[in-house]
Amino acid sequence: MTDEALTDRMELPRPDVTPEEALSILETHYGLSGTISELGSQQDRNYRLDTGNGRFVLKICHMAYETLELEAQNAAIHHLNTIEGAPRVPHLLTSTDGQAIVAVTVRDQTYQVRVLEYLEGESLTHRKHLPKSTVAALGALCARLAKALADFEHPGLERSLQWDLRRAGPVAVQLLSAITDSAARDRIAKTMVLAVRRIQPLASSLRVQAVHHDVTDDNVVSLPDAHGRLIPDGVIDFGDIIRGWLVGDLAVTCASLLHHADGDPLYILPAIKAYHATYPLTPEELKALWPLIVARAVILVASGEQQISIDPENDYARNNLEHERIIFDTAMSVPFELMEAAIQKIGGIEQPLPQNSGWQALLPEINTADIAYLDLGVQSRHFAGGNWLNSEMDWRLLARVANDSGVAATRYGEYRLSRASTLSAKPHSTFALHSDICLSGGNPVAAPFAGRIDFRNHHLVLIGDGISLHLDGIEPSAEDGAEVEAGQTIGTVSGDSNSLGGLRIQLCTISGLEPPLFATAHDADAWSAICPSPSLLLGNNCNAPRPDTAALLTRRKAHFAKPQKNYYDAPPQMERGWKEHMYDVEGRAYLDMVNNVSILGHGHTQLADAIADQWLKLNTNSRFHYEALAEFSERLAALAPEGLDRVFLVNSGSEANDLALRLAWAHSGAHNMLCLLEGYHGWSVASDAVSTSIADNPQALSTRPAWVHPLSAPNTYRGEFRGSESASDYLAGAIPVLQAIDNSGQGLAGVIAEPVYGNAGGIPLPDGYLAGLYAEVRARGGVCIADEVQVGYGRLGHHFWGFEQQGVVPDIITIAKSMGNGHPLGAVITSQAIADSLEREGYFFSSSGGSPVSCVAGMTVLDILREENLQENARQVGDHLKGRLAALIEKFPIAGAVHGMGLYLGLEFVRDRTTLEPATGETAAICERLLDLGVLMQPTGDHLNVLKIKPPLCLTIESADFFADMLEKVLSEGW
Repeated sequence: MTDEALTDRMELPRPDVTPEEALSILETHYGLSGTISELGSQQDRNYRLDTGNGRFVLKICHMAYETLELEAQNAAIHHLNTIEGAPRVPHLLTSTDGQAIVAVTVRDQTYQVRVLEYLEGESLTHRKHLPKSTVAALGALCARLAKALADFEHPGLERSLQWDLRRAGPVAVQLLSAITDSAARDRIAKTMVLAVRRIQPLASSLRVQAVHHDVTDDNVVSLPDAHGRLIPDGVIDFGDIIRGWLVGDLAVTCASLLHHADGDPLYILPAIKAYHATYPLTPEELKALWPLIVARAVILVASGEQQISIDPENDYARNNLEHERIIFDTAMSVPFELMEAAIQKIGGIEQPLPQNSGWQALLPEINTADIAYLDLGVQSRHFAGGNWLNSEMDWRLLARVANDSGVAATRYGEYRLSRASTLSAKPHSTFALHSDICLSGGNPVAAPFAGRIDFRNHHLVLIGDGISLHLDGIEPSAEDGAEVEAGQTIGTVSGDSNSLGGLRIQLCTISGLEPPLFATAHDADAWSAICPSPSLLLGNNCNAPRPDTAALLTRRKAHFAKPQKNYYDAPPQMERGWKEHMYDVEGRAYLDMVNNVSILGHGHTQLADAIADQWLKLNTNSRFHYEALAEFSERLAALAPEGLDRVFLVNSGSEANDLALRLAWAHSGAHNMLCLLEGYHGWSVASDAVSTSIADNPQALSTRPAWVHPLSAPNTYRGEFRGSESASDYLAGAIPVLQAIDNSGQGLAGVIAEPVYGNAGGIPLPDGYLAGLYAEVRARGGVCIADEVQVGYGRLGHHFWGFEQQGVVPDIITIAKSMGNGHPLGAVITSQAIADSLEREGYFFSSSGGSPVSCVAGMTVLDILREENLQENARQVGDHLKGRLAALIEKFPIAGAVHGMGLYLGLEFVRDRTTLEPATGETAAICERLLDLGVLMQPTGDHLNVLKIKPPLCLTIESADFFADMLEKVLSEGW
């Protein structure tokens, strides 16, 4: 085909065929009828037909496309249908007279038409967010398709096509005339020139074969996995199939992903990695891939602009143009070299380090061995109490160390805590690509290598052969534009010799680029290849050790017993907390919405100081006599209802509930206990026996000992009886259980229950339920245990204790978790009569329960709860957050109900609001997506379909809104 013919093709609008005319074609030539709807296309006209027995696609093509080209498409589809392991592709239908391609005339215009099976599945193009699993699956699909087409041959593949990346340069020139914005046209043209220059030297090494050349988010169909994530497994629209560059096929796929990338071009790497694992690329192909992606982006945006000018009513092209502009802008947001380095690393190709043999000293009068390096990482001992939030803190610390040592420096490759930003959906750039040196002003600075001086805006760059040195904080002695030799003095450190100055040092392999000072953890490897370590000048002590979270997880699994699980499949390595935030070792800040142990928030200096002070004085066990024990017991008793004035101090909620059960047995003389289904009370033998949550123990319902008698879960949302008025129905269901115990003659020891259904997601019990149940239990001589381990201690906001919401007073209260803000501390509060009952069986002792340190920790928590008015904050912020969550129910069908109060809330996800089918897989995926957005969240409930929302009580309105915003983002964009 001539270039002129190709140009004519590029200017074609879609065939002018109405839906009524399309129906007539289908009925006349294929004997098909039904309901018709138009599908989008750039230059074809496509319709979908639903006959009631099946769905089909009518493709109408201009005669400018040779029949041989259409036959090649059909032959490729037939070929793929015979290849095991190939992606799903549609089957072709023949006309009533046996033709695969039919020529039809509509209003004096002749077209070629075909009918294909409509391939079921969902397109990816309208999903704003695609998870890594989907991105990787798309790359693997592209590879499987290319592999299956490797031996496919057809004369119709030798065609001239505007999308053929081998012709990208000339095609772009022809398309640019349609762009009226001269600035945009020039930018696009310059971009294509840069891309072509990088492709041309590699072109002869790139493999050529049959390629689909349009495996995009729009041309694949996907099915949801168990988590509701789309996994592409089928390919449609073979209109661009050619014999072309194999790597160009992958470039097309990767370019289509960029409009899902939220501005991050490295987002495509999982697709490339999956492709390379399935159908390995050569080193030349790996190097050419990014320039080809950029070239594709240019062709897309230029073609889109042209098509709109030709066919202004083409809504498909108009809508796609916005995506194409995003693709182009994202592709141009980083240097070519960055993406090339990242892609080549997938193939095991590392970028070579600059050779520093023959380099001279940068600071001739400084012995680099004398430089003291300052730790500014997440685990640095210099940080406490949020002092890293002060924007001057890094420099203050550096100057302090320099005052002591003479010269001090920060480390390259360190994840700086001061760079972490809270309440951010994206990780901030925390990885240092430079080093700062603090030393006396006036120190001479020399050129380590020969080069040219570029000095502007107080920033000096020494441009050498393949390497540039960027310096700030220098008073230059060499003129701008001067050529200097290695070892020649180029300036001095700013400031006089009696004061400290700061010199910032950064290396870069790209001439003319002013590199960023910091990178995100995500792109740290790629930027490190472009901005190598100043250790080439300062020695290896300049480099911070890189954390290896995966290796640490392997060590954990090697010795930490397997039943002790961790959150998330690939958990971040958490090493610091502050208020309602946690920080991983890479400086990513997360909003902690799940850590109910840290009721005050993380890193509270008042609590840390109190514990440290007491530990320096004394820490022993409660059989010794000391003030803290008496005072803490007194204060706990004062929090309980009148008559509950005896306190046992233990180490955990499991121990507290275990002891409560022993007290019930001792006081009643019986052993039978009532509990509620879906409940959780701990891991000791006794507390586990009354725990019936199948999420925590899948065998819970079949392994309860004979003395445990579970009652139907009074779950007002999905239980047997629903609504706040269901108490009488649930109580009626308890009567046969009680009667069976009565008939056994063994007596009833009591009942244990959370007054608010914590493990089910904060679901309140129906009004009057505990009052009725307690009355039945007490009538039989049993005692009533309120497990407040999760829901008590002010977390509910409106009440200090959960049982207050039910209007009852228990006989025994168990507490833990919040009591010590993470310090192992639990308690049982009961009456003197019940406490004394245990003494008949012997004394009770907990080695560290009630220790001086534990008592001080507990009292300090109570002090801070009062001083910072945290219960009231839980009420106000919790009510606000609950309102935000309730609004989501109106927008998203998957959001079924909001449970709880204060800062113990649950958002329940369902697949169907009528059947209440639990959205278990989706909930897990939503939690993983929230993690990516900087929010810590986990599922709870027997079906693991409820978000357990129980953050520190210092949670602010701003943080609550961030959580609600991120959750809405996930539900809107996908997970």
